[in-house]
Amino acid sequence: MSNRLIQRLLILGGLSIVGILFIQSYWLLKTWDIKDKEFDQSVNIVLRNVANRMATFNKNVLPKTGVIQRRSSNYYAVNINTKIDAGILEQYLLQEMHKQGLSVDFEYAVYDCSTDELVYGNYCSESIDVENVEDIKRNKKLPKFNDLIYYFVVRFPNKESFLLANLNMTITLTLLSILATIFFIYSMYIILEQKRLSELQRDFINNMTHEFKTPISSIKIASEFLSNDPRLKDDPRLSKYAQIIQNQNQRLNDQVEKVLNIARVEKRSIEIKKEIIEVNQTLRKIVANESLKLKADHIEFIPLKNEARIEADTLHFVNIVSNLIDNAVKYSKNEPKVVLICDYFENGIIIQVKDHGIGIDKDQLKKLFDKFYRVSTGDIHDVKGFGLGLYYVKNICLAHGWQVDVQSQVGEGSTFSIKIPKII
Repeated sequence: MSNRLIQRLLILGGLSIVGILFIQSYWLLKTWDIKDKEFDQSVNIVLRNVANRMATFNKNVLPKTGVIQRRSSNYYAVNINTKIDAGILEQYLLQEMHKQGLSVDFEYAVYDCSTDELVYGNYCSESIDVENVEDIKRNKKLPKFNDLIYYFVVRFPNKESFLLANLNMTITLTLLSILATIFFIYSMYIILEQKRLSELQRDFINNMTHEFKTPISSIKIASEFLSNDPRLKDDPRLSKYAQIIQNQNQRLNDQVEKVLNIARVEKRSIEIKKEIIEVNQTLRKIVANESLKLKADHIEFIPLKNEARIEADTLHFVNIVSNLIDNAVKYSKNEPKVVLICDYFENGIIIQVKDHGIGIDKDQLKKLFDKFYRVSTGDIHDVKGFGLGLYYVKNICLAHGWQVDVQSQVGEGSTFSIKIPKII
């Protein structure tokens, strides 16, 4: 994934999260405002009904205007122009609150004309015991109003808590959105950090392998010079050592090339130079080279009945088939026996590499083409390598539009297949 694509995803994700939070916050405030208005309407209905009942009880008429006055967000004054019995008032308040379904604490007080004071009536609550109510009554003093004569006041001290309780779902969704935002930010931080470390590791490996190329070339030249020296040819022991140096140098060079090829694949800079390939002829050369390396005839080749041609990159085609044969040899028990089969498949051909080795467990088959993955026995990796061969095979097949898969049974062996859909 390129840095530009990651930046676009980050911007898009960030804008989406900000948009969701903005909408969620807007609806939370909107819902709060609606609930506050609903509460105010319900309280007005309660107080209007109480005022009407008090006027009827006292055989009096309410003022035409300004009966109910909201003096603050949770404080109401009711002007009724008649004397007020605190006991009857409380009874009416409780009854009307119940009718409106308002299960919220409230306190009230009645204005006493003789003393020019608001006399605290009671604190009505379903959650506070009697002793606490008495403490509240002794310590409570509500503000009075000079512009009214006969009135009572009602205050809702826990109004905010009551409204919050009715917004549980909305608040929960908002909190979940915030948690999702935090998780998104943390996840992106982890992803970017992992990407940075991965790029650092890849650059280090690429630089290291490039640095290996010079000494490998120097060792190759030196070993060839030693092998061609007449004095060494006459000494079997020195000649053997020179051959060992050449073989190990070639093995090291092959591993370095694998790492560099994988780096090219990951950077999408690998070049696929397609050309016409004679399938049987090319596969015979691969078998001959692999047999030469094994110094034994362990590879059986079953060619197509008739020569066929495909369009592919010769170098990479040879590499992937050689990799499959190498794997088959490595994971074979005792003396390896590998069969390379080429046959027709629908409109194309299928190339199969079969071995009679240790086989692969089903759980490991899913990871077999992953980078750096190697089949192991228990906690021990019995075969040397980087785990890059099959990863390279998969990517080259994808670049050509081919399909690669594997079938295996533990103890019986494995069959790797490359399906090439088109022949020329």
